[in-house]
Amino acid sequence: MSLRGKLLLALLPLGIALAIVGAIAVGTVSSLGQQSDLILRENYRSVLAAQRMTNAIERIEDAATLALLQRDWGHLRAVPAYRQRFEAELQAAEGNVTEAGEHDAVQHLRQMWGAFQAEFERLPQVDWQTASADIFPQLEVRFAAVRTGVDEVLVLNQDAMVRKAQDARRHAQRMVTSVILAAIAAILVGGLLSATMTTRLLQPLGLLTRTVRRIGDGDFEARVHITGHDELTQLADNVNAMAGRLNQYRRSSLGDLLAAQQASQAAIDSLPDPVVVFDINGAVLSVNNAAEAVLGIALGAGGGEVLAGVPAPARELLERTSRHVLGGKGAYVPKGFEEAAQVPLPDGERWLLPRATPLYGEGHSVAGVTVVLQDVTRLRHIDELRNDLVATVAHEFRTPLTSLRLAIHLCVEQTAGPLTDKQADLLYAARDDCQRLQTLVDELLDLARIQAGRIDLHRQPVPPAALLDAVAATYRSAAEAKNLALEISVLPDLHPVSADRERLQVVLSNLVGNAIRHSPPGQTVQLRAKALNGAVRFEVSDRGEGVPPDYQRTVFDKFVQIPGRESGGAGLGLSFSKEIVQAHGGQIGVESAVGRGSTFWFTVPTST
Repeated sequence: MSLRGKLLLALLPLGIALAIVGAIAVGTVSSLGQQSDLILRENYRSVLAAQRMTNAIERIEDAATLALLQRDWGHLRAVPAYRQRFEAELQAAEGNVTEAGEHDAVQHLRQMWGAFQAEFERLPQVDWQTASADIFPQLEVRFAAVRTGVDEVLVLNQDAMVRKAQDARRHAQRMVTSVILAAIAAILVGGLLSATMTTRLLQPLGLLTRTVRRIGDGDFEARVHITGHDELTQLADNVNAMAGRLNQYRRSSLGDLLAAQQASQAAIDSLPDPVVVFDINGAVLSVNNAAEAVLGIALGAGGGEVLAGVPAPARELLERTSRHVLGGKGAYVPKGFEEAAQVPLPDGERWLLPRATPLYGEGHSVAGVTVVLQDVTRLRHIDELRNDLVATVAHEFRTPLTSLRLAIHLCVEQTAGPLTDKQADLLYAARDDCQRLQTLVDELLDLARIQAGRIDLHRQPVPPAALLDAVAATYRSAAEAKNLALEISVLPDLHPVSADRERLQVVLSNLVGNAIRHSPPGQTVQLRAKALNGAVRFEVSDRGEGVPPDYQRTVFDKFVQIPGRESGGAGLGLSFSKEIVQAHGGQIGVESAVGRGSTFWFTVPTST
């Protein structure tokens, strides 16, 4: 019999036992799922309806009480919505009667609700004295009757859910016991058969293992001798043949290896950008022609000697990126032109952007690193020209935009004559659009100044709590209008940050405004500050739709907007915030999961 047949025969009882265990487990999960679904379908909807009816009747009672106390029927304006909500949930409860006595309870609740509505309709039709002395006491009785009816429906379904949950728990315990017993039996049977087969297979496998280890250590003369007709014999023959070919290859492949090395060197020499290859210890293994010509690198005895004549900025790039990869952090990929270094060279200054890739050896361990310094001088110059163009266009917009705003303002103030209502509406809309355009122009100018390094930061020690309190006070009204809560959390004993207070408030305002815009009603927007390695980390968290993974790296770029999302501008807020944070010497980023909210953060060095 072949080795495959022996193994299959030994594993067959174990497979049968596992199939039985799996069938029992599937039946258990299916049964529990059906019971859980039964609870949700028959009782949970009624419980939810009862809770919502309780909430609605309490809101109606509060509105009636407030109207009577303040003698203002205007407090009853929200009552129709709560009555509709109560009626909808009552209909849901009527359509989900599943328990004994629940039909009578729901019908009784319907009668109490009808009596309450009839009494409530009289309330605004009488004077205050009659309402207070006659109708309101009756309403109190009706309120109590309706709440009692709702509680009766709620208790019926809650008791049923508890009872069914207890039945499901007992059923689950019985099934777990069955699965455990079946699993123990399978382990015993399979272990016994596997031990028997393993004893028969260990001897030739041990011999094969020792021979393969000798071949792996370089003894290509070693051979394995196994008699038989199964796959182990064929494997031994193949191992012997492999050892013979390896021995032959070692004697005859030196020329091929030299040719492969020359081809690899020719490949990196063909690249126009400097390429430097380091070994695991940081010593230079190889360079291309561009590295020798541009950086003046010449191979020597060690990495320090080789890089001694390289300009300091380029040497710092090579050492920093190689340490990043050799430290086990993976490939180094630049985030943008801001990571390029200006390197003085004989033919003029150039901007070099680093990129590093690990070299893997045996066992997939890092054996070296390849660093490429890409010449981005022309691309950076084009980017600067683009920024200058944007700044120039934005600056030229300011004067006509100011005149346009003034003209619209004078028209709105009816300085040039009276306006009709339709004309006034159009001018109000035009004025708002002008304001948004003015904000866009200001953001473009500020962004251009920061990127060009022409903006002054008025640094001073600023307490983190004061920054968060100021921004929260600005946006509290907007949050309340959307039924959101602003929560501030500042760790004690935080050092003040060295920052331009106004600029940093702009960053926080952008993040808080986005969080409010993308948060659903009833949620909380959290503002936090905590110490982090000589800096303070500010965080703004929401429970909105989140940032898709594809946009988390580009969301801080200019004019980037996520499709299908509500936008508050032209996509410059986060880009502007990034430039301000980086001008302070900090970092900015986002942690997000789609459907679970986002946390935008940035760091600012402390003043001490």
